[in-house]
Amino acid sequence: MVTSRSGRRWVFPKGQIDPGHTPGEAALIEAWEEAGLVGTLDPEPVGSYLYEKLGCAHHVLLFRMKVSEVRDIWPERGLRERVWITVDDAINRADEPSLRELLRRVFNIKHPDHITLATA
Repeated sequence: MVTSRSGRRWVFPKGQIDPGHTPGEAALIEAWEEAGLVGTLDPEPVGSYLYEKLGCAHHVLLFRMKVSEVRDIWPERGLRERVWITVDDAINRADEPSLRELLRRVFNIKHPDHITLATA
């Protein structure tokens, strides 16, 4: 995962699909620009989710990537932090409930969101 540009949230690299690019090509470009990752994608996305940004809904296709290179220098290195974490940690860090559910489905994880209860 990488931090958002604001540094306040943990996200998977994502961005708009530029004219002339497929969703997969866009995913590879974003993985490079935002996280310094090079590799190949499975031919089909593992799923999709919706999130809201600046009052607009965005539809995101999520691809599984086989990473062949992890570069130390990449275009957005100064803007983002990159971490390698477990799927459970990714689920806990993701803000979007639909992304958490997608990760659970893709990795066959049955537990719900972690809930902290406070008592008085």
